[in-house]
Amino acid sequence: MTQHAQPLKAAAWMMGAVIGFSSLAVAGRQLAKGLDTFEIMTFRSIVGVIVVLGVALLSGRLSHIRAKALHLHFGRNMFHFAGQNLWLFALTLVPLAQLFALEFSYPILVAIGAILFLGEKVSRVRALSFAIGFAGILIVARPFGAGGLSIGLISAIACAFGFAGSALFTKKLTQTSNVTLLSILFWLSFMQMFMGLICAGFDGDMIVPTLQQWPWICVLSLAGLGAHLCLTQALSLAPASVVTPIDFLRLPLIAIVGMLFYGEELDLYVLIGALVIFSANYLNIMSESRKNRAPHS
Repeated sequence: MTQHAQPLKAAAWMMGAVIGFSSLAVAGRQLAKGLDTFEIMTFRSIVGVIVVLGVALLSGRLSHIRAKALHLHFGRNMFHFAGQNLWLFALTLVPLAQLFALEFSYPILVAIGAILFLGEKVSRVRALSFAIGFAGILIVARPFGAGGLSIGLISAIACAFGFAGSALFTKKLTQTSNVTLLSILFWLSFMQMFMGLICAGFDGDMIVPTLQQWPWICVLSLAGLGAHLCLTQALSLAPASVVTPIDFLRLPLIAIVGMLFYGEELDLYVLIGALVIFSANYLNIMSESRKNRAPHS
């Protein structure tokens, strides 16, 4: 992070991420009417490879794309591919606000994974944040209600595990020398292009997007790449404790989109549960911030 935090610039970048993630959901729903999730991921990744290579060439940073730590890139992209496919599948089965609320639980899963796999220690505050986050998930999903756990809700919860695994591998990648953001984005698109081709072509019946679907493919790819770029830039300009509350604006925005364009009702339980999950994430972030400042105080 920069020596002096720049919260206003970070907020501007985060609003770009909020718009990008919301556009991703709209484009995904439009494409799901004619393509399966593997086909969507394949053609999204093809556009991603072209865009990343184009940016690398125009900016003179083609040398940043190196075949380094490919085992970490592969692990990251396996988790991300699984999480993204589950997310796209759930996108057509549950309300947008409910999907986004459950997706917000992935930072809690990342913290748990860091304890289990990266050897990080658990404090009482972090343990409390995990319990609060789990309670929030129960409020959003309501597995013991009349509807129980539908396949859509299971997919929405499972996608958070995929994104959490991807985040853990990303953490290892950012600690590896000579691995740049451009390199991470290239291998993200390149590897997942082949993963999508294998899965989409497994049944011998792969659909090529129509001329009407290609613009949505481009929106999906550019929104995803742009959102992650904006998020990365925001975190480089301000602490996570500043950036995370802005990211939470995704929920009311996507709830309004769902209500206006898809006739989805605003669910009070989803909003309450999402707020509980956000509180758990924020408690964990503040705990980490205090811990990191302690040696320098």
